[in-house]
Amino acid sequence: MDPMIARVVMPKWGLSMTSGKITEWIASEGDEITDGDELADIDTDKIAGSLEASDEGVLRRVIARVGEDVPVGATIALIAPADVPEEEIEAAARQAREELDSGVVPEVGGPVTGTVEVGGRTLAYATLGEGEEHVVLVHGYGGDKNSWLFVQEPLAERHTVHALDLPGHGESAKDVGDGSLETLADAVLGFLAAKEIPRAHLVGHSLGGAVVVAAAAREPSRVASLTLVAPAGFGDDINADYLRGFADATSRRELKPHLGALFGDPARVTRQLADDLMKYKRIDGVDKALHTLVDTLLRPLDVRPLLSEVDIPVTVVWGRRDAVVPVSNAASLENVRFVDDAGHMVHMEAPSAVVEVVP
Repeated sequence: MDPMIARVVMPKWGLSMTSGKITEWIASEGDEITDGDELADIDTDKIAGSLEASDEGVLRRVIARVGEDVPVGATIALIAPADVPEEEIEAAARQAREELDSGVVPEVGGPVTGTVEVGGRTLAYATLGEGEEHVVLVHGYGGDKNSWLFVQEPLAERHTVHALDLPGHGESAKDVGDGSLETLADAVLGFLAAKEIPRAHLVGHSLGGAVVVAAAAREPSRVASLTLVAPAGFGDDINADYLRGFADATSRRELKPHLGALFGDPARVTRQLADDLMKYKRIDGVDKALHTLVDTLLRPLDVRPLLSEVDIPVTVVWGRRDAVVPVSNAASLENVRFVDDAGHMVHMEAPSAVVEVVP
């Protein structure tokens, strides 16, 4: 294939994704494409997301059809400069379509998973990329490393990116101790030490935002920058009904109404998402961990004094439709990027808004 022709492939969003279905082509053949433009909406067995371009040029061919199940790694479109001859585009498109029809597509390497021992607890992580600078992604309450599925891959084009499961979450140990911010910050700093990462950019969502601030205040020399995504700890306006409802839910029927508060568009909450969360909530030790952490979030949690001690670049991203930690909490913050149509899970609804501000 002509090196000027860029393949757009079905991405691997998360550890378990094997295929995706295009529900809509947002871009059309002949459109000028720039880095970060939305190309298509893709539905997976977990959640729907928008695929963004990582190349520039003209969208010369759409290969995959709307509604077609496409394996990860298969070519779904071609981007190239306008002066690439049409016959070369046609030959590349024919080859891509033959690969897709045969089901034999190039393998796409996903994140490498592993565990480390920190403070007597096992912490799970997933690493992608080989860049010189390291990024550590820290999820929020009730989340896990897979919540960064739309962010980790594009960041890994220029960084080594680690998505971490905090204690009590994902595949990490379910013991959260006293559930304090200090305990969780110790886990992040212990991860850096265990992986021998001298300095990293920390990205934290919600509770994870408060955690990375505490980690940076504790060991500022280990932190190159902070990106805070709808962070907790900057005000008293927090949806206690959501937190308690999430912790208390014992069935998918009880859980699903609360999950709608996470997104600007509640339709993003799929049955599969609710089922996966219920499987997590039924693991031994999770119920105790979640209720302990609810107490941490609902008692006065103020990390503003800690942030004032930090002399590094700090950027904040917040969805204006956040119904869990509303944007009113951003009043004391500078350098805030508001995303109009996103809710609390802005890194899933508008991942480019996060990717673009990580140094």
